[in-house]
Amino acid sequence: MIAVFRPDDGRLEAAVKFIESLGADALGDAMLEVRPTGTAPREDGDFTILTSKTGVELANQTGWNAKGTICAVGEGTASRLRDFEYPVHRIPDEFSSAGLVEELAADVDGARVEVARSDHGSPVLTDGLEAAGAYVHETILYELVRPEDAGSSAEAAAAGELSGAIFTSSLMVQNFLDAAEKRGLRSEALAGLNDAVVGVIGEPTKSTAEGLGIAVDVVPEKADFETLARAVIAASAN
Repeated sequence: MIAVFRPDDGRLEAAVKFIESLGADALGDAMLEVRPTGTAPREDGDFTILTSKTGVELANQTGWNAKGTICAVGEGTASRLRDFEYPVHRIPDEFSSAGLVEELAADVDGARVEVARSDHGSPVLTDGLEAAGAYVHETILYELVRPEDAGSSAEAAAAGELSGAIFTSSLMVQNFLDAAEKRGLRSEALAGLNDAVVGVIGEPTKSTAEGLGIAVDVVPEKADFETLARAVIAASAN
């Protein structure tokens, strides 16, 4: 059984269906709940950075009028911007906060940079841009919280029922262990997870998982869910 932890806003159901379409059993256990703040990105920035498809969708709902140089953390975010007919001017080669800093550092000295994202955004982005001379303003578009009923995957891990697990953010990893802790199963769930194939998106998520005692088996070069899911399922079948 492959555990997946995406928010229960259509993405979890889609993830479960995708895993099942590949011939594997899936356990959907939402570890994140998106709570919009209703706040729009500022429109007076020389640069505006969006770091997720969710952020783009929520910005669009506020009637945000994109101005200046619009930057996306990766192709998924860029694609969602284009879906709403927003321009996309800059995408880093490395789809991460560090990649965005590297992409923009030479051009933001003295510029106003608007960063629109969740309340769990990495300080690597804001600190790096400020170090490059930018005047950074951060708008929180949404909060990410752990649903109260999350944890069925931790119980399955503790029972040795998982063959794989798919984490797409550091916060998902932390929330999984917090849900296990709430049930008094942290050590058992951790052991069960380490007997399974663990796949993550990106080096930051890998670093978080390993720092919490989770052995990471799969980090795909292409940072998207479907690529990660295929890799985890293939590895768990061996």
